[in-house]
Amino acid sequence: MKIQELNAWEILDSRGRPTVAVEARLEDGSIGQAQVPSGASTGTHEAVELRDGDPHRYAGKGVLRAVSHVTGEIAAAVKGMDAHRQSALDRRMIELDGTPNKGRLGANAILGVSCAVARAAAASSKIPLWLHLAAGRTASLPVPMVNILSGGHHASHNIEFQDFLALPHGFATFAESIHAAAAVHKAAYDLIVEAGYTLTGVADEGGWGPLLRSNGEALDLLSKAIERAGYRPGEQVSIAIDVASSHFFRDGRYHLHTEGRILSGEEMVEQLVDWCARYPVISIEDGLAEDDWDHWPRLTKALGGRVQLIGDDFFTTNVARVRRGIAERSANAVLVKMNQIGTLTETLEVTGVALAAGWRAVISARSGETEDAFLSDLAVASGAGQIKVGSITRSERLAKWNRLLELEAKGGLTLQPFGA
Repeated sequence: MKIQELNAWEILDSRGRPTVAVEARLEDGSIGQAQVPSGASTGTHEAVELRDGDPHRYAGKGVLRAVSHVTGEIAAAVKGMDAHRQSALDRRMIELDGTPNKGRLGANAILGVSCAVARAAAASSKIPLWLHLAAGRTASLPVPMVNILSGGHHASHNIEFQDFLALPHGFATFAESIHAAAAVHKAAYDLIVEAGYTLTGVADEGGWGPLLRSNGEALDLLSKAIERAGYRPGEQVSIAIDVASSHFFRDGRYHLHTEGRILSGEEMVEQLVDWCARYPVISIEDGLAEDDWDHWPRLTKALGGRVQLIGDDFFTTNVARVRRGIAERSANAVLVKMNQIGTLTETLEVTGVALAAGWRAVISARSGETEDAFLSDLAVASGAGQIKVGSITRSERLAKWNRLLELEAKGGLTLQPFGA
């Protein structure tokens, strides 16, 4: 079915910043819409999120140029293309942009079209989006990774590490897993109040952002919250950490200012090993900086046999960087963010390469999100096995969790065991 028309407009994300919405119409009248997320904690190797730079509109964060590229140059180039040939569509836009990082047209413009056309194609075929995206892959419900405590860019740098998450991996259904995460979130709040921590509300992704004295204190608090909620740490619910270490890495060292410490790469590895020994930590994201290739293999050698080591800023959903990581035994999992690379085809390619190498993949949202639940269908379709979209508060997060609950309730999909 051929693409007949593209439309686009500027909307606001969960942080009140502009982002792009796209609508694709096919010749049979089928319509698909998509809303593009936006990150705050971004890696330097990500595809370019095109902003207007006009200081009089949204402090320069407007996206009217990206919108105009959708309705102008991109629409003219893809009109008449077959909406069911996703890879051809995405390749056409990549070639049209002509830059290595999608910096001319903007990854936000290109991704919006990529996803909107996929939705329209699913509507034309009268099948769910996840089934259209699966295209022969073994679809399954993902294990949720749920934000409980926040720091770094997501909580005004109260501590350096960005997120401390509950990973409810000891349950048979997605619904049971989300219930456990919600119970841990509530228990964490109760412990924060009882301990007298200063708490002004929730952070960007819905996790609690208390003023803590150290990063290790967050691990202690979350471990206690899992027990307070009635679960066995390490067996039913474990801890995942998003260190986001690139944001406190300078001059070859890791600066933990809230703790008055500066660590070398070797000392950072030792710190993470120590925490994994003392707490039920089974997943670490960006434990080292995005270009610290010297120390990533050391971290993997030390922990890779028992801990999921995820590259986010390290890989930026870029297949070339993932292939290098596999070859150099740096990490053993990849965080998959659509807008880091800018097309559905490249997103699914990265997931496929990781899984084929025996790695794990985690489909992830961004801190600046919308109510679009496209990501949930993508997680199911890709067979990645895990999804990370934030906490169990705020509508832009709940839209994703609720879509997965809907898919489970309607039957036909089962939860993929953690690590399978």
